[in-house]
Amino acid sequence: MERLAQCHCGSLRVKTSGDPLMVSLCHCRDCQRRTGAVAGSGAIFEKAAVTTEGERKLFEREGADGRNVRFHFCPNCGTSLYWEGDFNPNLCIVAVGAFADPTFPAPLVSVYEQSRHDWFQLPEGMTRAQHGLVSPAATFDDQPRGK
Repeated sequence: MERLAQCHCGSLRVKTSGDPLMVSLCHCRDCQRRTGAVAGSGAIFEKAAVTTEGERKLFEREGADGRNVRFHFCPNCGTSLYWEGDFNPNLCIVAVGAFADPTFPAPLVSVYEQSRHDWFQLPEGMTRAQHGLVSPAATFDDQPRGK
């Protein structure tokens, strides 16, 4: 299955093939500030299943455990569309909302719940962690981030 995620103005696009390895919710303060929402939601894909089109700008910061994370965003509208990090150079995480698809797979994990808004309710059965997770896709770690 192929999917298209795009920024608000449509000039930066990500095409993915196949299902994501995992979909997650992140409640860390860094994601809250990056998205302007109470949680960030990312779909994790192998880089080989992702192609990008359009101009982008890059914001790089130190992430958990001193590993860098690179956020790619549209220089026109500012949408943070996808990111990658030193945690696993073979993965690309795409903002779930950018797919604008209500049938997109639901998140399986919720991380950094130490900074989750008390009123934000999660479905039963999700894997939940106060910090990060060590996932099968090796995308998270167990060190706190987001101050």
